[in-house]
Amino acid sequence: MMHDAYEANQLLKLNVQIDSIAAYDDKLLVGTSKGHLLMYSVSFRLGERKNDVQLLGYHKMFSKKPIQQMAVVPEYQLLISLSDSVVSVHDMTTINFSLITTVKKTRGASLFSLDIKKCQSLTGRTSTTVRLCVAVKRRLQLFYWKNNQFHDLREDLCVPDIPKALVWCGETICVGFKGEYCLLELTGEQKELFPTGKNLEPSITRLADNSLALGKDSQTILMDTKGTPAQKFPIKWSDVPTHIAHDDPYLLGIVNDTVEVRSVDPYLHIQSIQLQRPQLIHCVRQGKVFVSSGIHVWCLQAVSVSRQIHNLLEEKQFQLALKLANISDEPPEEKKKNIYHIQTLYAFHLFSNRKFKESMNEFLKLGTDPCEVIRLFPDLMPQLTGSQVNKAPVKLEEEDLEDGLLALIEYLTEVRNKLRVDIQPSGNEDIVSGSSNSKSTEQLLQIIDTTLLKCYLKTNDALVAPLLRLNHCHLAETEKNLKKYQKYSELIILYQTKGLHHKALELLKKQATIPESSLRGHEKTVQYLQHLGKDNIALIFEFAGWVLKSHPEEGLKIFIEDEQEVEQLPRPQVLDYLLRTQKSLVIPYLEHVVMQWGDTNPLFHNALIHQYQERVQQLMNEELNKSPAKAKDDAEGNVEPIDYSPSESEKTHHMKPRAGEEPGELGQIRKKLLSFLEASAYYTPETVLVHFPYDCLYEEKAIVLGKLGHHEQVLSLYISFLQDIQQAINYCEKTYQLHCEGYDEVYVILIKMLINPPESWILGVQPVKPPKPDVDLALELLSQNASKMNPMKALSVLPDDVPLWKVKKFMETSLHGILNERRNVQVLRGLLAAEYIQVKESKIHHESQSIVMTEFNVCPVCKKRFGNQSAFARYPNGDIVHYSCQEKKA
Repeated sequence: MMHDAYEANQLLKLNVQIDSIAAYDDKLLVGTSKGHLLMYSVSFRLGERKNDVQLLGYHKMFSKKPIQQMAVVPEYQLLISLSDSVVSVHDMTTINFSLITTVKKTRGASLFSLDIKKCQSLTGRTSTTVRLCVAVKRRLQLFYWKNNQFHDLREDLCVPDIPKALVWCGETICVGFKGEYCLLELTGEQKELFPTGKNLEPSITRLADNSLALGKDSQTILMDTKGTPAQKFPIKWSDVPTHIAHDDPYLLGIVNDTVEVRSVDPYLHIQSIQLQRPQLIHCVRQGKVFVSSGIHVWCLQAVSVSRQIHNLLEEKQFQLALKLANISDEPPEEKKKNIYHIQTLYAFHLFSNRKFKESMNEFLKLGTDPCEVIRLFPDLMPQLTGSQVNKAPVKLEEEDLEDGLLALIEYLTEVRNKLRVDIQPSGNEDIVSGSSNSKSTEQLLQIIDTTLLKCYLKTNDALVAPLLRLNHCHLAETEKNLKKYQKYSELIILYQTKGLHHKALELLKKQATIPESSLRGHEKTVQYLQHLGKDNIALIFEFAGWVLKSHPEEGLKIFIEDEQEVEQLPRPQVLDYLLRTQKSLVIPYLEHVVMQWGDTNPLFHNALIHQYQERVQQLMNEELNKSPAKAKDDAEGNVEPIDYSPSESEKTHHMKPRAGEEPGELGQIRKKLLSFLEASAYYTPETVLVHFPYDCLYEEKAIVLGKLGHHEQVLSLYISFLQDIQQAINYCEKTYQLHCEGYDEVYVILIKMLINPPESWILGVQPVKPPKPDVDLALELLSQNASKMNPMKALSVLPDDVPLWKVKKFMETSLHGILNERRNVQVLRGLLAAEYIQVKESKIHHESQSIVMTEFNVCPVCKKRFGNQSAFARYPNGDIVHYSCQEKKA
């Protein structure tokens, strides 16, 4: 037994047998075995243990038979009784409880149950619905009250046995038979529950709108209206209770000659009240219960809530104390304060008993300052005097400490998620600065994140990195702990989130050479530098050097990786940096910028050509050093004179490799240079040409000159220096097809050079062995490309001694082309004349049509007349509307 929850006072001692009792407000009704009905007023004197009892009414002839059962409907002042096996309704406002109606259909009834519901309409009006269930043999009759009568709710429900206990709860009726229980829905569906045990008599008590207490021998099982147990363990009594009443938070049961008081959750035996053969028990309102025996009636009055709570707190029964505090009638502010105090004590009590998860849940509900919770753990946070709860940390063993830290992690994570909604990442304020009540939300987040980090380091270090990626941790404290546990990878994340990139890169560089370090190697540095962005370009240049020096290809990824931050780096600065530090990486960098990223800046195109050209010259010089004479001949294009017929050349001469076909790196780079010069449209030819040498790279120079439209110089290179007539012909064909500037003269220039090969070039370089004139080839090209050149200009370059028959084909083709062009012009002129005539006829036709507008013309859209200044539009069908109405016309 824990404490006194109730005080028992005897109210009545009658000289007649009591068979039933009912009560409402401060009224008590007693029904006797002789059919007498007595009504009393029961009041409680403040500060005294006695009740004032006053007889308000006595109806000796209420019934000829014993009153078996009574129930009151206070809202309608109705008394419903069961006597002589029939249900009757009486008016409680009259002195003699006048009979309103007798429900004749219920004759033969053994017991009944009421369901009283209050409903609020949309207008705010409250109405009360009364429903009645009566057990008549093996049938349940259902009624509802309206207009002073009980009307049938639905047809009767059949049950397998005669009901011994009956309770209407919500939309479910619980029936107890001799030996078992079942649930009945109003639809007629039945569900068997469980047997009553060795004691065959059932016992049913309604606890709330959707919960019931069912007796099974000396136990009481709580369940909902669906038949699901509402509590894991049943409530146990010292013996089989005969009657049970519910007075929240207690169950009161009559067990032999005592009334046992027990709490539901937590399950506790509270009190045993000794009475003289109690038989019936009825709860009228919170804290007031009536108990009757054969001739006695007692009132069990609840001890004051404050006194009960005081006793419960001494016994450390915090859950029950909380329930009592919630139902107390104290002022709201005082009530809230008491509840908070009890919950706080309960939370710390749970913690002291190593129930860490339950304790943290309570702290979370309370909204306790997280600093107070953290201080429960040693070494997580400095201890301050004057804290809110002023609790010293509990000394925890290693196993308990881990469980506690796991619960703390879950608690702090929940608090952190709520706080982070309205906060931005902050600087590094001190963790402890004044009392916990004065901390800002930002400082609180800093404390929480730093504590979480310490917890993760002790329990699950895999969670440290995710925390640090979005953290408010205190820098110095976090740095110290990470170094203590040698968590260098996580330390890098910390530095990165705090913007301390220099410290992070210094640490990466230092750890890169330590074999057992998790940061060993250059990969982490490369990844870090790739995400710094253009604002940290100086820092990138500072720390990229050691990577580029030891691993050039991997280091280049710092500047060419397909990452947004890398692509946005200032490319001219990167180019300048590579030119100064790692010139061998300039070409790969420029190739990526131009070919992968598609940069059209002429700076990079010019630079790439210049790098190709420098590399080609370097390789050619190396070849020259290996074989000076041969390399010099090749570089100058000094080859044996050959015929222009490719087939004869291939048969009788061994030619040097063409540009881009050299073996090794020289061929590869030169091929890239030639290809890029042809493909790129973004380099500046004038700028590029300046850097080309005079005595080599003629193919490349020819391409650049071609971009500038210097056709004569290009063809001079192909014929005089390269002695490759086929390339010259290809150049003419390409220029003509692209309609470049001077395209109609390029073939004339070629023929001219074939007939009179240039002895020196305009730039001052003269071929060692100038080519010989080839009039026959010139005439052949003249005949094959007659349509691609001006006849007069072509004939003007031919020697005077060329026989006429050799230019016959050229003349015929040219003349045919001129005649075709003339005929086309004549046809076009005729078509234009015909079109002009058609347009003129159409104009005359349209001008011949007239519109007569008078003051009687009405717009069919707006139904208004046309004024003198009105603008109008005419449709093809003749309709005339205002100009502003034309869009409205369907």
